[in-house]
Amino acid sequence: MKFICNQNILAQAINIVIKACATRSTNPLLECILITATNTTLTLMGNNLEMGIEKTIEGEILENGKIAIDAKLFSEIIKKMPQGDIKMATINETQITITSGKSRFTLQTLDTSHFPTLPDVSLKQSLTISQLELKNLIKQTIFSVAQEESRPTLTGEKFEVENGQLSLVAIDGFRIAFRTISLNNKNLSIEKVIPAKTLMEITKILSNENNDEVTICFGENHILFNLIDTTIVSRLLEGEFLRYKDIFSNDFETKIIVNRNEFLMSIERSALMSKEGGKNPIRFNITQDTLIITSNTDIGNSLEEIDIILTGMPLKIAFNPRYLIDALKNIEDDEICINFLSKTAPAVIMPINSDKYRYLVLPIRVND
Repeated sequence: MKFICNQNILAQAINIVIKACATRSTNPLLECILITATNTTLTLMGNNLEMGIEKTIEGEILENGKIAIDAKLFSEIIKKMPQGDIKMATINETQITITSGKSRFTLQTLDTSHFPTLPDVSLKQSLTISQLELKNLIKQTIFSVAQEESRPTLTGEKFEVENGQLSLVAIDGFRIAFRTISLNNKNLSIEKVIPAKTLMEITKILSNENNDEVTICFGENHILFNLIDTTIVSRLLEGEFLRYKDIFSNDFETKIIVNRNEFLMSIERSALMSKEGGKNPIRFNITQDTLIITSNTDIGNSLEEIDIILTGMPLKIAFNPRYLIDALKNIEDDEICINFLSKTAPAVIMPINSDKYRYLVLPIRVND
């Protein structure tokens, strides 16, 4: 194999596919990037068996071929090479040279015959949306994914397609983040759970341009994201996802409308009083036209007052501030409404004029 490729283009491609390379594995091939040179294109692939990423770039192919090379070392070398063209050429079946200007490296390569291929995913069940839209959907929900492995399905997000709507749902047992958008395809019906680790890596690859599209294909055991010159395949999580639809309710005993940014800043200031990284509860005292936020800890106390519009009964209730901060940072609207049923029932946060985003959070029981 022999080819010439621009250093910056190659470095960017490596940075994408290395996200799917294992860092520690009993199989050295899973820690490698597979490079395939064919005609006028270079294809780079990483595959840790949980997720695989394939990236195609242009290069001057002098000799077709295929190699597997340690991903971490290869990445560091290419990043530190001078700008301009890089030439790579195999010496024999187990060595390759990397040359740029007066810099030259010789690296060991591995046998590619057992490098895992990407799983085949049927194109029958698929949808296409903008990359930016998908990025926002993930960003506005991913923080509610469970961190513990005791319920494996909750360590992922549910992708649900029904009645022309794509919904993403994340649940960790204390809160639920729900976001939905409309689709052109009204006939598709899908329920799949994708690992959060996969989605976090995908957000780093997705474009910020609204015109760039991604096609998502849902297979039996895998999901595929096609970004024109980049393909990402991930396994799906098995098991039953929590039935969340009946948990959301439009009923309330107390409802407030509040400025989102003012609310967020007050909670962030109150959380400063906590030694536990924001885990100590903050208390709300909802009165006729004011929300009073207090935080009392061993190191001191704080008090904040915010103007609100109240519908219903006054209420005293307490929350983990981090759970509120996560949601408020990811809502784009200037004003939000919050529905409360009681001081022990979950509260629901949402934009005033839309049900496209809903966030449910459990309160903390405290002594009045």
